[in-house]
Amino acid sequence: MKQRVHEAMALGQFMSWSPDAETQNLIWHLSLQNAFEYDGKGAAGSVIGRIMSTRADLRQHGGQISPLVAQSVAKANALAQENGLDHVESLLEEEAPHLLEGRQKQERREGLPELKDTEGKDIVLRFAPNPNGPLSFGHARGVVINGTYAHEHKGTLILRFDDTDTTVKPPMLDAYDIIPKEVEWLLGRPADRIVIASDRIPLYYEHAERMLNEGFGYICQCPAEDFRTFRETKQDCPCRDKSVDLNVEGWNMMLDGTYNPGDAVVRVKTDMELKNPALRDWPALRIQDTEKNPHPRPGIGSKYRVWPLLDFQSAVEDQLQGVTHIVRGKDLMDSTRKQTLLYQHFGWNYPETIYWGRVKVHEWGGFSTSKMRASIENGEYTGWDDPRLPTLQGLKLRGIQPKALRNFWIELGVTQKDISVPLATLFSHNTKGIDDDAPRLSFVRSPVTVSIHGDIPGDIKIPVHPNHDAMGKRIISLQNNQIMIEQEDANNPTYRLKEFADIDEGGQLGSISRSDKRSIIHWVSADSSTEAILTLPLQENIEHVKGRVEHHNYPIGTIVQLERIGYAIIRKDDFLLMHE
Repeated sequence: MKQRVHEAMALGQFMSWSPDAETQNLIWHLSLQNAFEYDGKGAAGSVIGRIMSTRADLRQHGGQISPLVAQSVAKANALAQENGLDHVESLLEEEAPHLLEGRQKQERREGLPELKDTEGKDIVLRFAPNPNGPLSFGHARGVVINGTYAHEHKGTLILRFDDTDTTVKPPMLDAYDIIPKEVEWLLGRPADRIVIASDRIPLYYEHAERMLNEGFGYICQCPAEDFRTFRETKQDCPCRDKSVDLNVEGWNMMLDGTYNPGDAVVRVKTDMELKNPALRDWPALRIQDTEKNPHPRPGIGSKYRVWPLLDFQSAVEDQLQGVTHIVRGKDLMDSTRKQTLLYQHFGWNYPETIYWGRVKVHEWGGFSTSKMRASIENGEYTGWDDPRLPTLQGLKLRGIQPKALRNFWIELGVTQKDISVPLATLFSHNTKGIDDDAPRLSFVRSPVTVSIHGDIPGDIKIPVHPNHDAMGKRIISLQNNQIMIEQEDANNPTYRLKEFADIDEGGQLGSISRSDKRSIIHWVSADSSTEAILTLPLQENIEHVKGRVEHHNYPIGTIVQLERIGYAIIRKDDFLLMHE
């Protein structure tokens, strides 16, 4: 991975973007609209979503917009609660009447929709990843939704490793230890039960043999291309009418090595005239070359030649574990249809099933675990915790709190509608959780030294946090009468130093109280600051920006808010920008 030190003004300008009057009005009016609709309980995520859907030009500034929206929504909610919804409505009628057209007050449902068919049942849900790598942002949805339902219903959450593919998506041995810890970090509690599919191959064999003996499964030796033709033309394959004895014989030949990979598969007998071709006699078990591609788990390795395909293994395991509800993506609807047919053969009742649509984050492309694994192995990323990656490890490194991830997914809920959201929506949830505890610090990029003149105090005291006096004061020394500011700010003849005073032309100290509407800038004292580096995870690259940070004694791992830049984590040798 190529890393470069970047100190160009363009980056500074990007980081210092601020909304124009039109954008400020849009944020405020949408915040009022949201507060009106939801009785003073508006949500920042909803407002951000509306902004990004109507103003695509603002998506690149999502990080800077997020805290502005959070503040605006909080202000609008307070206004609604203190002055009433009529007051909010009157403001909208006066300033943005179009936002009231067709809009009504709505009752916001807290949390997820109710599960169906729960009466008298011990509720059991599962999260079933392929352990071909640690968990990602997308996996978090499955953990959060299923884990929340299990908690609400005092039920059971099963963490199940669907690890029966040793070729296309081979398991990663470390993932078996990593994933349970990630689930516990995300939920604040461990999964109630861990099941590993590769430990349970004999159970799947038992069910395969029952299929063959009862006549609703058969051994198919047709070449894949031939069967594809049969399926497309709705013709029975020649293997379909084999006797039970011949099928059992073929099964034993799959197990003992007589057949090689591709020579034979076990199929579930359905109906070759079903409307959906994917459901027609679908494959349940196949032969894998585990000599060439052994399973990575000790004791498994090349022990088995015949492995279940996911739709078969998952269906059988759900029944064995007593799963009552399945919540998963709508892209798996065909899996539900296949498994329902299998359940009918066995005489089982299929679990209640809920689907969600796809969620696309604007800033992330098509990251898959397999692609990320390959990119890490070839050196494009530093590891699973690379802050550019949408992994839980990467998000944790960027200071994303588990509560923020939980709130993000619960707010989106369970809907089959495909949704596109900016990363700023997640950041807004995170801001709520960290803002109260994050001390403020000033970091000046590519600093310019300015001498100031006048009646300069020896030092000044600035609040550690603007809302919490108990957090104390930052002592800033001005003994040398020199400050450091960003180049962009130095181009202005006058400005106001945040938390201190106006600076007039020539560096002359002006009013201590704010006297006009000149720009407020952040700054550091030359003798109360030290050199530092700010690391920025920017989609394709990691940028390193040199600067100066005010003196502090915060330990490694502390989350701080860098004035006018964003939230960052203190690391050994730098500050890692979490989000703007």
